[in-house]
Amino acid sequence: MASNKLARTNDDIQFALSKLITEVKDPRVQQGMISVTRVETTGDLRYAKVWLSVLGLKNEKDFMKGLRSAGGWLRHELGQRMALRYTPELVFELDRSIEYGAHINELINSLNISGDDGETEEKEA
Repeated sequence: MASNKLARTNDDIQFALSKLITEVKDPRVQQGMISVTRVETTGDLRYAKVWLSVLGLKNEKDFMKGLRSAGGWLRHELGQRMALRYTPELVFELDRSIEYGAHINELINSLNISGDDGETEEKEA
């Protein structure tokens, strides 16, 4: 479990990156609506793993290449906006939890289970 200071730092980095990613000019990155869902920073603030959720992602490979390309600029701007001893190296990951949740919801809806029909049949019998 992260300390309170580290948790606040993670939240601050998440907030700052959510603003900065919208400013990236690379068309490979601007493929859809991008949300920074989570940030985990190491205790020494050298590395930060950033989870992104993208609604309307067209090409995952190009998106990740564009992020890696813009990573230096993002790190520099993050350092300018936050007063940290070290600006962490950013490692980007795609967060697929929203897609997974939507898929599970579709599966549940496709089961065609209705609770009312089963109860009336048992009462009639």
